[in-house]
Amino acid sequence: MKLQIRRSEERGKTKLDWLDSRHGFSFGRYNNENNINFGKLVVFNDDIISPAKGFGAHPHEQMEIVTIVLEGELKHEDTLGNKGVIRKGELQRMSAGTGVFHSEFNASKEENAHILQIWIEPKSIEKPSYEDRKLNLEKNKLNLIVSGEKNKNMSYFNQDAYFLLGEFTENKKEVYKLKNKNNGVYIFVIEGKIEINGNSLRTEDSSTITEVEEITMQIDKNSKILLIEVPQ
Repeated sequence: MKLQIRRSEERGKTKLDWLDSRHGFSFGRYNNENNINFGKLVVFNDDIISPAKGFGAHPHEQMEIVTIVLEGELKHEDTLGNKGVIRKGELQRMSAGTGVFHSEFNASKEENAHILQIWIEPKSIEKPSYEDRKLNLEKNKLNLIVSGEKNKNMSYFNQDAYFLLGEFTENKKEVYKLKNKNNGVYIFVIEGKIEINGNSLRTEDSSTITEVEEITMQIDKNSKILLIEVPQ
C-alpha cells in the first residue's frame, strides 16, 4: 500500500468576498506542480458560498462534474434547459461532454451554502447531460452514490469510477475492496475521524491510496466520509 495524507491546512486556497474555497488539487490561481491530479480525478473543491452569490454562466467540456451539497442550497441553470435547486443531502451530476454553459448560485439570501465539487476526466466524449437526486443513505456503511455502472439507485457518469458516501453514528470497522486493483482511492473526511494503517485523518483531511486491493478503515462515531475509487 502506498498512502499519502494531505492535511486540511495544506490545501490550496481561494478567498474572495463571497467565496471561501479549499482545493484538493491545483485549481485557478493555486498551482502546485506536485499536486495536479490523482489519476482521472482532477478537481476536488470544498466551497463555502455567501448568500445570493455564486458563479455566473461559464463553460465546461470534457469533464464529469459531481456536486454534493453539505449545507444550504444551490441554484443551477444550464444551456440544456435544466434549472432548479439542490439542497443539503442532495447530489448533482453534470456530464459536460461536448460542451455546456451553466451557472451556480447560493439560493438562500440568508445562509451560506457549503458544497463539494469534484471533476473527473471522462473515458469518452459524449453529448452533455444532467441529473440531480436525493441521497437516501443507509447509516453506518459506505453507500455507492455515483458510478460508471447504470443502476436506478445511483447516478451514472461516463467513467469507470465509484463515489461512496458514509455517515457513521457509531464506531465502525469498514473494509473497502476495490473494483479494479489498478485503480487508486481518494478519501476525504467531511467530518469526524478515521484511521487507516495507523494513520489518523480528521475533518477535511484527505488521503490518496494506491497499490492496494482492499482498504481497512476504523471510523469513529459521528463521522462522515467520501471515498472515490478512480482510474490512474
